Amino acid sequence: MSLRIAVPNKGSLSQSATDILREAGYRQREDSKQLTLIDTDNGVEFFYLRPRDIALYVGEGTLDVGITGRDLLRDSGAKADEVTGLGFGRSRFRFAGPLGVFSDLSQLAGARIATSYVGVVRSFLEEHGIEATVVRLDGAVETSIKLGVADVIADVVETGSTLRQAGLEVFGATILESEAVLVTRGGSVPSGFEVFKRRIEGVLVARSYVMMDYDIEEARVSAAVALTPGIEGPTIAPLHREGWVAVRAMVPRDGSQRLMDELYDIGARGILLTDIHACRL
Repeated sequence: MSLRIAVPNKGSLSQSATDILREAGYRQREDSKQLTLIDTDNGVEFFYLRPRDIALYVGEGTLDVGITGRDLLRDSGAKADEVTGLGFGRSRFRFAGPLGVFSDLSQLAGARIATSYVGVVRSFLEEHGIEATVVRLDGAVETSIKLGVADVIADVVETGSTLRQAGLEVFGATILESEAVLVTRGGSVPSGFEVFKRRIEGVLVARSYVMMDYDIEEARVSAAVALTPGIEGPTIAPLHREGWVAVRAMVPRDGSQRLMDELYDIGARGILLTDIHACRL
């Protein structure tokens, strides 16, 4: 039986989801109008669905696994669990109101709040003991205050430029930090999921790390290894040049250029960085 996986068919998550699946070794559709795809070699079947519907299909057990946004998962109220974050599609949800009017969450009591994410906002208000009216609006909500539909909005905030153009400013705590996530049905681990998850995690690690190779004198190996401990420990091999060794280790991609400088300063030479396309740890 194939593992049934839901993938966003459009929107900001679609291309990145397709990319990570391809990097994990799975076939993906070439035509954006294609609704399903069977990858016989890997024992999976992909269904390309509206991102907002994915958590519902998975929560009901119609599909086994899905890629969707944490915001959409929380908003749906579906019986689906977040397994792991995928590192793309990041966004922040904030409250915003007219300039100089709101400064604290306590001022939301009795207010009308317009949002496209009613479930997320209501959950946040309940957690903080705030009673307010939540108004569902699809699409741009920035004009709702000017049109008298709401007193406050709750929406995705990136640079804040759109809010400023509408004469609004953010206030209070962040409602939700969202990103693309892998979801399964609550309390269920479908057959074949562990292999799929391991592949995805391998891509995430590969994106976060690079392979570093360098040569160094044996007398300075301890100092070098302290800088590049690797995952299980670096590989160290003797060189034809007497008193020198070659070292290989996985290191975090972030800060790798600075690390190269530090290694050079303690005597390392022939320092190379190589991308990692996939791994299993």
